Amino acid sequence: MKIAPKHVVSLTYDLYVKDEDGKEGLVESATEEQPLTFLFGAGQMLPKFEENLSTLSTGDPYDFQLSAGDAYGEYDEEAVANLPKNMFEGTDMPGIGSMLPLQDNNGNRFQGRVVSIAEDAVIVDLNHPMAGHELHFKGNIINVRPATADEMAHGHAHGPDGHHHH
Repeated sequence: MKIAPKHVVSLTYDLYVKDEDGKEGLVESATEEQPLTFLFGAGQMLPKFEENLSTLSTGDPYDFQLSAGDAYGEYDEEAVANLPKNMFEGTDMPGIGSMLPLQDNNGNRFQGRVVSIAEDAVIVDLNHPMAGHELHFKGNIINVRPATADEMAHGHAHGPDGHHHH
């Protein structure tokens, strides 16, 4: 079956990102046993990721790259925040490299990575961990099926076979 909007896609992938020396390294995978399953066209995936899959069918292999701009954006030096240390009173001070769940004034949730701790502040990088990176995806389309009415109503896939309990 061909990939189309209102269809559930299950696929394998290997995601490669270049290191500082320009060598590609594997950073993430989805296997046949644990595939990535999503509702195509529902806005859950990167638009260019879906665009690259849009001509494929069950059983097809794929291999494509997304520029940083088409993936998670360029790294933004301005997206580093100083959080006052007193925000963490009564809890353990986060360690360097830890991820902090944060929320903006509009209630939008996101994460920041602790990059350093100063005398009076915790410095947090708010860029997506893949910001500034070109992404290289390789994989296979395992299955494509029409979405169920429940999946369409909920706006997401309920697993490879359409059965998932919330």
